[in-house]
Amino acid sequence: MPTVSPLRRKIALDAIDKALIAAVQGGLPLCERPYAVIAQQLGLEEQTVITRLQRLQEQGAIKRFGVIVRHHELGYRANAMVVFDVHDDDVARLGHCIGKFEYVTLCYRRPRVLPDWPYNLFCMIHGKDRDAVLAHVAELRQRCGLEDVPHAVLFSKRRFKQRGAVYRTEDKPKTAIEA
Repeated sequence: MPTVSPLRRKIALDAIDKALIAAVQGGLPLCERPYAVIAQQLGLEEQTVITRLQRLQEQGAIKRFGVIVRHHELGYRANAMVVFDVHDDDVARLGHCIGKFEYVTLCYRRPRVLPDWPYNLFCMIHGKDRDAVLAHVAELRQRCGLEDVPHAVLFSKRRFKQRGAVYRTEDKPKTAIEA
């Protein structure tokens, strides 16, 4: 019997799970005990919130918690998406190598769109200025053995609002964009 991928299996959510997901998807409160604040908002105990969020992560309903850093406010004025055209068999290995660098904030695979877009490995690098970003690109190309691999450095020209995932439950109708 075939197994169902954790990404495709349906997870049953009760009303408390749905309320909890809605409460955290906009970000945690910036305070010493954010789970206690959420618990109070939902009429739950703090430990219940923590336990349920852990269960939702274990089940795959929540993939991960992360921090959205507003790089510009921290003095990072140059941002670049660096794209590579690597052999498909090398993507995982090279992606792990690139992802080890502290200045790489994202690293992921995307399909090529030939003949116009040959790149299949992407990473985001933030730096104080363009020269710092280019120095980081040179370092990771050298240290990951990417010197002879076709690549492009695409600097951002404008900033967009950064936010985390927004989850939809069966109770909420799809918008035209989601459909």
